Amino acid sequence: MRIFVTGATGFIGSAVVQELIGAGYEVLGLARSETGANALTATGARVHRGDIEDLESLRSGAAASDGVIHTAFLHDFSRWAAACEMDRRAIEALGTALAGSDRRLIVTSGTALAAPGRVATEDSPPAFTVAEVPRVASEEAATAMAARGVRVAVVRLAPSVHGDGDHGFVPLLIDLARQKGVSAYVGEGLNRWPAMHRLDAAKLFRLAVEKAPAGARLHGIADEGVPFREIASVIGRRLNVPLVGKSKKEAADHFGWFEHFAAIDNPASSKRTRELLGWQPKQPGLIADIDRPRYFENRTPDPGDARKQTANGR
Repeated sequence: MRIFVTGATGFIGSAVVQELIGAGYEVLGLARSETGANALTATGARVHRGDIEDLESLRSGAAASDGVIHTAFLHDFSRWAAACEMDRRAIEALGTALAGSDRRLIVTSGTALAAPGRVATEDSPPAFTVAEVPRVASEEAATAMAARGVRVAVVRLAPSVHGDGDHGFVPLLIDLARQKGVSAYVGEGLNRWPAMHRLDAAKLFRLAVEKAPAGARLHGIADEGVPFREIASVIGRRLNVPLVGKSKKEAADHFGWFEHFAAIDNPASSKRTRELLGWQPKQPGLIADIDRPRYFENRTPDPGDARKQTANGR
């Protein structure tokens, strides 16, 4: 059985490729560069050249496969609306190639779209419009494909998908603490981030492409809600910098464009997903995972690239 994986060389996508190969699947991985193609070949996957803007490459990859896991996304907050619209078009192209068949399309979204301030469940619809939060476009596209008879399911990932090789929000916070000389949180720091390990995410995607019901929303959540202050505390202790609370106004100055994410309260449950798929996270939780020297190895961040951090670690 062949599975087409977009984002196959990314942080989560590469783990998905390994999970699928380990389970005996043939993987066709999307690669836009020679480096990416070589990395995929080394894992034993087959290479499909193209990218998420090349809609014909997406259609042909999907058409040649028995299922699709779509993890690719352009995580560029400097042109966020355009990136989200690009994902809509990619989902439509993949879905069109699968229409009229029983082959599954697994689309990636995020829990931050649903039920801010209360525990989001798989039944929670997006709490925003596309005009308010452009990322909703991905779930809208999945819904449109389902209406056309495509066996599509959505995997919502936590804001922090962690593990070795993480280049998402926690490393961004570590770099910011180094630059500012303090590890900060907003208000009392009681706002909650759900989280999961990339290897648990990879298993969830495999189970989803095997048996997710059409139209299902699935939650990739291990930690339902880690208080942000606990994350900031680990960073402060590891870097030996003060832990400080910031007012909303001060937080805007300290975090810049990231202030929204630093303040978000997004507890989320995966109870239904676990029951539906028999999925059980087994990897270390967020605090245990980031409280290791490897997360704090010296890095040289590119200030001009700070807005390209990922909201779901792909």
